[in-house]
Amino acid sequence: MVNHQTVGDRAAHLSPEDLAALQENLHEQLLFRREQLRQIAAAPRSAAQTEVQVKLAASARMVLNDVEAALRRITEGRYGTCHLCRRAVDRERLMIVPQARYCARCQQVREAGG
Repeated sequence: MVNHQTVGDRAAHLSPEDLAALQENLHEQLLFRREQLRQIAAAPRSAAQTEVQVKLAASARMVLNDVEAALRRITEGRYGTCHLCRRAVDRERLMIVPQARYCARCQQVREAGG
């Protein structure tokens, strides 16, 4: 049997309270990463520190992009749906990694290179 859920229904596994808490968490991460990038850019550095700072900034920008994308998905009503299999991402996974784009199964496949 095929389940023809609409995208809006896929987030039904999240209560309004869950969604509000996740959105607040994502907003806090957004502010933290922006401040982190500001501090990295403003920090004086020696030649030896430059490589480390560049890597830290790249990592912070990557997380910031993921957080911004998650906040857009909430606004668009697409939050909590796996980008690959289109199934709901487990509530527990979202509570740990609120910016998750993939369910645990699809994330494992991606990390394994499949």
